[in-house]
Amino acid sequence: MWEIVRAGGPLMWPIILCSIVALGITVERLWTLQARRVMPAGLLEKVWQLVDANQINDKVIASLQRNSPLGRLLAAGLASRHRPREQMMERLEDTGRHVVHELERFLNTLGTIAGVTPLIGLLGTVTGIIKAFNAISAGGMGDPKMLSGGISEALITTAAGLLVAIPSLIAYRYLRGRVDGIVIDMEKSAIALTDALEAAESRGPRDAPAQAAE
Repeated sequence: MWEIVRAGGPLMWPIILCSIVALGITVERLWTLQARRVMPAGLLEKVWQLVDANQINDKVIASLQRNSPLGRLLAAGLASRHRPREQMMERLEDTGRHVVHELERFLNTLGTIAGVTPLIGLLGTVTGIIKAFNAISAGGMGDPKMLSGGISEALITTAAGLLVAIPSLIAYRYLRGRVDGIVIDMEKSAIALTDALEAAESRGPRDAPAQAAE
């Protein structure tokens, strides 16, 4: 392995660094974006029950904020439950932008790695070919060993760049799609929350879960 890295030239080091960063981001995001961490099972039902029983208070809201990204969004809506629907939706949208920003953390870096590493490999190809032509101009046409260094550098850096870029692009697309799906589910939950709070205000606390279910 070390011999391959050496044969690839100095541009192998940024490619290796990109591979380490991409792997770290992928593992961290896969762990963070688990459904049980982002949208815990049963959280919505508990919130509907609290709304139904008229037990929403500052302690409950603070607990929701610490619970999960979905909890933060629901807590923002509950904190604005006595305001008009328009103001409540604005508060939910503001909080939602912050939550989405956290969910998308490091994804731009991962996408950049997927786009940059093939270019680094291409640069290695160019420098390797230049070395090969320099060897030819120095009289090495009849000695293949003098050409092998530049050719191997060109091939190794190209392959290494693609080997990092392809998995990085797949991981980026998958994680981006996962975040988009989470955002849609959160939007549905936010709308259901506003409907439940309006029902609790207009029809009495016992009607909130039924309205949310609809």
